[in-house]
Amino acid sequence: MNRSRQSKRKAAEKEIEVLLEVGCEEIPAGMLPKAEEDLRANLGKLLAAENLSDGVTVETFGAPRRLVAHLRGLREKQADVVHEVTGPPKSVAYDAVGEPTRAALSFAEKQGLALKDLYIVTNPKGEYLAAQQVKRGRTAEQILAEMLPRAIHDLSWPRSMTWTGMDGARFIRPIRWIVAVVNGKPLPFSFAGVTAGDLTLGHRFLGKGPLRVRDFRDYERKLKANGVVVRPAERREKISKELAAHGKRGAYRVHEDAELLKLVTYLNECPSVLEGDFDPSFLALPDEILITVMRGHQKYFAVERRGGEVAPHFLAVINLPKDPKGLVRAGHERVLRARLADAQFFWESDQKCRLADYLPKLERVTYESRLGSYRDKVERVRAMARWLSEQWFNSGLLQAHVAEADRAAELSKCDLATEMVREFTELQGIVGGLYARAQGEPDDVADAIYDHYRPVGLEDPIPRNLTGCAVALGDKFDSIVGCFAVGLLPTGSSDPYALRRAALGIVKIILERKLPVSLSLAVGAAAKALLTNAPKRGVPPEQEAQALAFLLDRAKFVLREREKFSYDEVNAVFRAGVEDLMDAEKRLVALKAIRKSKNFEPLAVSFKRIRNILEKSDFKKEEVRAIQPDLFESGAERELFSAVRAAATKVQAEKRAGKYQEALEVIAGLRKAVDDFFEQVMVMAEKEAVRRNRLALLSEILREFTTIADFSELGGEERK
Repeated sequence: MNRSRQSKRKAAEKEIEVLLEVGCEEIPAGMLPKAEEDLRANLGKLLAAENLSDGVTVETFGAPRRLVAHLRGLREKQADVVHEVTGPPKSVAYDAVGEPTRAALSFAEKQGLALKDLYIVTNPKGEYLAAQQVKRGRTAEQILAEMLPRAIHDLSWPRSMTWTGMDGARFIRPIRWIVAVVNGKPLPFSFAGVTAGDLTLGHRFLGKGPLRVRDFRDYERKLKANGVVVRPAERREKISKELAAHGKRGAYRVHEDAELLKLVTYLNECPSVLEGDFDPSFLALPDEILITVMRGHQKYFAVERRGGEVAPHFLAVINLPKDPKGLVRAGHERVLRARLADAQFFWESDQKCRLADYLPKLERVTYESRLGSYRDKVERVRAMARWLSEQWFNSGLLQAHVAEADRAAELSKCDLATEMVREFTELQGIVGGLYARAQGEPDDVADAIYDHYRPVGLEDPIPRNLTGCAVALGDKFDSIVGCFAVGLLPTGSSDPYALRRAALGIVKIILERKLPVSLSLAVGAAAKALLTNAPKRGVPPEQEAQALAFLLDRAKFVLREREKFSYDEVNAVFRAGVEDLMDAEKRLVALKAIRKSKNFEPLAVSFKRIRNILEKSDFKKEEVRAIQPDLFESGAERELFSAVRAAATKVQAEKRAGKYQEALEVIAGLRKAVDDFFEQVMVMAEKEAVRRNRLALLSEILREFTTIADFSELGGEERK
């Protein structure tokens, strides 16, 4: 038997500082934030594995040509670890006169110790010979020389390169230099054919050659003098201040774009903002196109007049401190002029024919090889949009227009065949809506086409009108059911058809617009559309069930994360069965309100106990037995039976009226009767008829009172 304990002796150690920099060719800006997080996580994990993570601060920074880590508070040496190893029993290790036997000598030899260094320990089995083995802690330098290359190697990139042969190290870009400095001294190790040292390089054009660095403070100071701002937060703040200053000076507002701000922060090591202009004649193009052209290809910030319309100026972030001769500005203006001219040509050329004329061209645009073309998808989306609109119209709750939903769905994907979307793919949907409006389609139809990809995230707005909601839901239901039908289920690392985003969009639209949608019926309608329209593929019931479960799982996530219902409340409502998300939300609101009452939590514990009893008994879940009052042997049984029957009538009436909180209050009123039953009645009676009658009573309680929420899912300890 081995036991280990850490030595209590702790020598006074000074803390050490570590600087690591991986210098390479320019890393794609979009990959740097995750690389920073991954490097920090890798170092933390490796330090923890060596028992060196206590009190250590790990900071990581990214810039186009470098990935940097700064470690502070690292112990100089690992603590020694003492292992106690037990050997043979004392009775075997020593003979009758106390002399060591061959067993004792062999144990000492195996441990590499003298016999005098062994000792006796007592454990529950008796007295045993034992020895102490001390594992000496290694120095931080020894550990870091092994750990730092591993931390670099374990970085995860969307794709990697190799430049020292296929069996060599992989990284996002070729590594040109590595800095590894521990307490002012270089820490030699090699990775990807590069030996680490204390020399770094500054800005590609502003730097003055190799720079020798002693520590992070020296490193940061020397790089700043050579055109590199190491900290992304500092670069971001500088860009933001200069953008605001230009806006104030020009009396315009910078178009808000948090993602672009993040991107240009990581695109530049020495950022500064310059202003450029473009020909005001291009303002005839829609603002969406102007902003996309500036943002998508050129990474420029658009600016807006106080009224909100785009102004004929742009703000570019350059990787230089200034542009004294205006040459950089002139170059940016020239490039933007060409891009805007292209967009203007596409805008005019695309509209030489009607949007609907592009529909036949969608037959040559594949959606998914087993699900057909986008032309096929359009017909399925039309069927779903009509079905949803008819459901809402027939319910009398919403003023849905079936014909408008059908027309919007018919035109929704036509812009995929236009030159504008081929060049600017991020404008899909938006361009269709703009073309539809310019060609005289009704506003509701044009807005629906424009919005039908929304929402693309939980913070994104939903379609602005009911027609748009019908088309968006139809598109998303078709994508989910179709992909599940052909086995394209999302995995932890892959979701090429953005099914999670589609499911979140469905949930968000339904909840925000308060739409009456049966999820199971909608999944069934999407499956029918896939069968009756090309490619006329059937969806087995088990795959429909998978798609429905996927949607419900996303709905749980939204209700927990966005609506802030607790984990157990959401589970309780969904275990009771969910068809309509609006209904589920109403039940959650009622449950959240009522669970604070004094009777409800104890009753939830009793429901948990009831479920456990039924699951452990031979009483089948689907078994419905008539309760026989003449078999009751206790007053507590009769009182519970009467209380259950009376409460069931009231609960059903309140539920039908949508008064869920009132219904839950009635259920909470059962607490005393349930408590008395468990205190006075032995459920598992010896007589089979009595036992099964009591189980039938408990089963009826679950059946009648868990249709709003399954209270056994709520937190709380079961009472004994």
